[in-house]
Amino acid sequence: MGIARSSAALLLAFLFSILLQRPTFAAKKSYVVYLGGHSHNGEEVSWHVSKRVRDSHHELLASVLGNKEKAQDALFYSYTRYINGFAANLEEEEAMEISKYPGVVSVFPNRGYKLHTTRSWDFLRLERDGRVPKESLWTKARFGEDIIIGNLDTGVWPESESFKDDGMGPVPSKWKGICQIGEDKSFSCNRKLIGARYYNKGYASAAGPLNATFETPRDEVGHGTHTLSTAGGGFVPGANILGYGNGTAKGGSPRARVAAYKVCWPPINGSECFDADIIAAFDAAIHDGVDVLSVSLGGDPTDYFLDGLAIGSFHAVKNGITVVCSAGNSGPRPGSVSNTAPWIITVGASTMDREFPAYINFNNKSIKGESLSQKGLPGNELYPMISSKEARASNASAHDAELCYLGSLDPEKVRGKIVVCLRGITARVEKGEAVLQAGGSGMVLVNDQSSGNEIIADAHLLPATHITYNDGFSLFSYLKSTKSPLGYITTPITQLDTKPAPFMAAFSSQGPNTVNAEILKPDITAPGVSVLAAYTGAAGPTGLAFDTRRVAFNSDSGTSMSCPHISGVVGLLKSLHPDWSPSAIKSAIMTTARTQDSMDEPVLNSSYVKATPFSYGSGHVQPNRAMDPGLVYDLTTNDYLNFLCALGYNSTQIAIFSIDSFSCPSKPPKLEDLNYPSITIPDLSGSITVTRAMKNVGSPGTYIVRVREPRGISVSVNPTSLTYDKIGEEKKFEVTLKVKKGHASTDYVFGGLIWSDGKHYVRTPIVVSAAGLEP
Repeated sequence: MGIARSSAALLLAFLFSILLQRPTFAAKKSYVVYLGGHSHNGEEVSWHVSKRVRDSHHELLASVLGNKEKAQDALFYSYTRYINGFAANLEEEEAMEISKYPGVVSVFPNRGYKLHTTRSWDFLRLERDGRVPKESLWTKARFGEDIIIGNLDTGVWPESESFKDDGMGPVPSKWKGICQIGEDKSFSCNRKLIGARYYNKGYASAAGPLNATFETPRDEVGHGTHTLSTAGGGFVPGANILGYGNGTAKGGSPRARVAAYKVCWPPINGSECFDADIIAAFDAAIHDGVDVLSVSLGGDPTDYFLDGLAIGSFHAVKNGITVVCSAGNSGPRPGSVSNTAPWIITVGASTMDREFPAYINFNNKSIKGESLSQKGLPGNELYPMISSKEARASNASAHDAELCYLGSLDPEKVRGKIVVCLRGITARVEKGEAVLQAGGSGMVLVNDQSSGNEIIADAHLLPATHITYNDGFSLFSYLKSTKSPLGYITTPITQLDTKPAPFMAAFSSQGPNTVNAEILKPDITAPGVSVLAAYTGAAGPTGLAFDTRRVAFNSDSGTSMSCPHISGVVGLLKSLHPDWSPSAIKSAIMTTARTQDSMDEPVLNSSYVKATPFSYGSGHVQPNRAMDPGLVYDLTTNDYLNFLCALGYNSTQIAIFSIDSFSCPSKPPKLEDLNYPSITIPDLSGSITVTRAMKNVGSPGTYIVRVREPRGISVSVNPTSLTYDKIGEEKKFEVTLKVKKGHASTDYVFGGLIWSDGKHYVRTPIVVSAAGLEP
């Protein structure tokens, strides 16, 4: 007994000593240490220069960790070309200590990002009949033949017909990239797909050691192939998804060269792409010689010096590369827009005028939904219907059954019936699989309230259709009021010229910009619902494990799909106007956008309510107008640096950020005076005057301004006309906004300016919220 007590006491003492010691073993996490730019700015970086940079990173790290060996073990990326910094595994205290060192701009956790597609959870443009734009200017641009589009994503499926190099000339001499095949000996590049790289060390720091299957730029999930072909895929006759939408597929810049930078991998706690890998890819892409970078991913908006995508894109824009990013899929929640830096083109998602209708017929009613099911129900007979909530399995909750979770439905109640499921949480197609597993004959997917009237055509594995929230009321009412409800789902068809179009997708993230309310985001909207594009051969069209089908083209939805539409337009504009800056290209796209739909009515949101610039930015893209905008708002690197000064960053940080000799002016400029193609004034009290300047990129002429005042706000412009005598001439104007007495509203209100010479119409949205009445 005494021995037992003694042993127990020793054990308790031992455990207590371990608990006392535990705080000394702090967990390491991966961090990015950002040191600004390099003085060599990537030009002709020799092996010796790269080694010197890496050595300096090791020395800085060793000074904190105590010796070089620990520094070498901790550091896993050294950015040596254009972006100066490194990524390393550190304890929090070590990261904090490094942040105090001279020359360090910021130290931040290697955070994760998400892909912006809605396929799994809640667009290559198909030229509907093989036609291409008639305008000769696009022909002069040779459909972007001299342009290189890079894509940060999940990689690429090189065997896709969209990346064949038939008829293409030699790879442009400016290209310095490589085809990094890794362990995938079957992967190859050509004169169309001219480069590929992969980055996984930042991902591995979160996931743990990776096997050889991660050493490849091959796209295993389809997202990267879809987005890259949307931006720059070649002409492919007879493209379709399961027989639907048949036509000639092409990307926005169909003759452009393309390159894939794989930075996204299987999700870890919801994150697929990591800062450390994203920055490495940006550094390489700038060096390689891309003209456009398409980035269909994003994270929560944050401080620009703590955001790998904002940092990477700044260096890209500084080097003349236009960067296009997704707005995010967290709509319709206000303030959900991501990728908010003013040097990025941020893209929302809207619909196009093509649908894939499949009808649910019941009780002499016919409700239109959308689907890509390969067939409808056999025969023309009616089938019994049941709501999934009523078909709940005994071991499932009502919540799970209502959303058609796998295993939540009772086969005895479901067998041979059409099951009506509610949209939300789980994948749309997975709900159909739950019905199929329980023996159901078909599924109707009904929107929840937040999804409104946005319906999506998915490649369901059983006869199915997806209907709106309002139509769902009628169907559920019928199910509740009828003892033996019956219905029938039709086979989908491809329908063109649908109206109204476009309208905003419910999932598209919205403003206001939560990092800087003075910058309107998103900037533009483009097709992002049921977009057909090339696809991987490694996964089924739903991307879900149970889907064994394989398709060459797939339909996807998300701001991931709208982003590369704009990237393709950028490619054409750069080919047509090689001397335009990234901001001039952005301005041309924004100021020529349209805010009316095909019925000449205001663009609506998914609830059929008038949408606002917080949904679509400047409006829906009009590529043919963008090639000849007349005037542009231009910006230089120094303008962006002055913007950062206005945000309160100090001159030391900004000097390191820019490398060039720069210091903040003694009187910082107003944030509202950044020469942006939109005007946003949050919390207006009394009045404010903002300055803008526009550069002539068209023929000489005189532009007269028209004003559409936001409700409760008076707007005056000085001067009211601008006369241009030559190309490149720049003219300034002032806009004074004043709160009208008795009409102040703390809600945002919207208006705009239009400068016109009778041929060009240069549109600038105005967004204002009032803090109170004029004093």
